[in-house]
Amino acid sequence: MPGSLRRPYDRIVVAAPVTIPYARYSIKSAHWWIGRALKALTEAAGITVRDIDGFCVSSFTLGMDTGIGLTQHFGLCVRWLDHIPLGGASAIAALRRAARAVEAHDADIIACVAGDTNHTDSFRRTLENFSRFSSDAVYPHGAGGANGSFALIARNYMRTYGVKREDLGRIAVAQRANALRNPHALMKTPLTLEQYMAARPIADPIHLFDCVMPCAGAEAFLVMREETAKALGITGAKLLGTIERHNAFGNDPMQVRGGWAMDIDDLYGMAGVKPDDMDFVQTYDDYPVISMMQFEDLGFCKKGEGADFVRGHDLTIDGDFPHNTSGGQLSAGQAGAAGAYIGVTEALRQVLGTAGPTQVKNAKIGLASGFGMINYDRGLSSGAAILAGAAS
Repeated sequence: MPGSLRRPYDRIVVAAPVTIPYARYSIKSAHWWIGRALKALTEAAGITVRDIDGFCVSSFTLGMDTGIGLTQHFGLCVRWLDHIPLGGASAIAALRRAARAVEAHDADIIACVAGDTNHTDSFRRTLENFSRFSSDAVYPHGAGGANGSFALIARNYMRTYGVKREDLGRIAVAQRANALRNPHALMKTPLTLEQYMAARPIADPIHLFDCVMPCAGAEAFLVMREETAKALGITGAKLLGTIERHNAFGNDPMQVRGGWAMDIDDLYGMAGVKPDDMDFVQTYDDYPVISMMQFEDLGFCKKGEGADFVRGHDLTIDGDFPHNTSGGQLSAGQAGAAGAYIGVTEALRQVLGTAGPTQVKNAKIGLASGFGMINYDRGLSSGAAILAGAAS
């Protein structure tokens, strides 16, 4: 709505980005992966688990366990707790809720963690029970899981805006090039556009390299007030602005835009910046078509100009539009709900100057987004955050 600019954040710091290196398969539980991330957070920040008084968790493979059970399991005693089951939008939602909680002094240090395991059969079982709305719609047609739904979205989007598979391939190929510089990425073989085009079909027009690879792993970060970070000697990034929206544009017959388009003015208005100020962008990339959709909805080009935008820009780390610099989920791997976090943790490393081999030169400010909860014709949840380095 016009005039609905959100209240800016009051000196909120996001710190200690953690990635627990992924494994293609794991016999460990999601609890084990989340526990490793929690331990890594304390080590990175130089604090103890007793200093954490807020906890937020996201996972697909915790079974019936939620955040409350994990507090006892990990020896946490917190005064603020959340369990966010929003799939690829979980990290942005966690960041927003945690930021307001520490701003209100409901907690001082909140650990936001996402992690999942990947047994040999766990992904199939997750898909079987992921969305009843989706399965009711697609099972009668012999389809199941996300590939069929995203094929429907991708075909409509490509037909509507004249997008070619080569255009989507440029996104996947650039991300693979970025992943080759990320020591934790699971995909370590170069990918050419020719290989992308020749890949076997999965659910037309979705082909092999359009799909993320499920794996096990965890991602995490801390949220606190600036005064808390200074007192503890923790260097963190500034949270400049965020947006979150669910079930946006419900009257669209098929998804060609997400909630970002509804709230984009608020995002940049709250942060006091514009799209051209971004030194890098980390989009949620379960499929390349969703990244292209976000280039438009996040204000980098107009709706329908995504293909031209991709053709006219270099999306690699050293290019003029660094995008998904870790390789993203398409080439680093999708560790379940941790896939929502990979863009945020990489964005934090970028603005803090600690990204190592994936570092964008002179990166000071950047954007990370989230997208999740697919049913048969659209993803229902979206969000984005703008982060800046401490010196910005």
